[in-house]
Amino acid sequence: MFVSLLAACAQDEDTQTHSNVTTSTTDTTQSEEVAEGHVRITVSINEGEEFLTEKEIAIEDGDILIDVMEENFYIETAFDGEFITSIERVAASDEEQTSWMFFVNDEMPTVGAAEYELSSGDKVLFDLQPWE
Repeated sequence: MFVSLLAACAQDEDTQTHSNVTTSTTDTTQSEEVAEGHVRITVSINEGEEFLTEKEIAIEDGDILIDVMEENFYIETAFDGEFITSIERVAASDEEQTSWMFFVNDEMPTVGAAEYELSSGDKVLFDLQPWE
């Protein structure tokens, strides 16, 4: 696994700046397996057009997603922590009609991040996208 991570870091990346955050359009690890006892959280914009960051994080089964986000990313929330409004200083916008959506293992959960219980091996994607 170390070799694949090293190779992924060596690839050329197309970077852009969005609200004082450097972003990359290269997502190299989404298809790789997640280590036992971990989840992978990927943060992107416009259905993956811009890649912001990705982390593989140690968890215990049943950990709540928003708690893991607060411990590992800079986030801002609304409605008593029920709704994520900003991740890594990239904020959703009423003017631009965008919001942070999240998917676990390529499916949209029926509960919010404040209620979602993680399981080992989950692949979580937070994507800033237009309302539809």
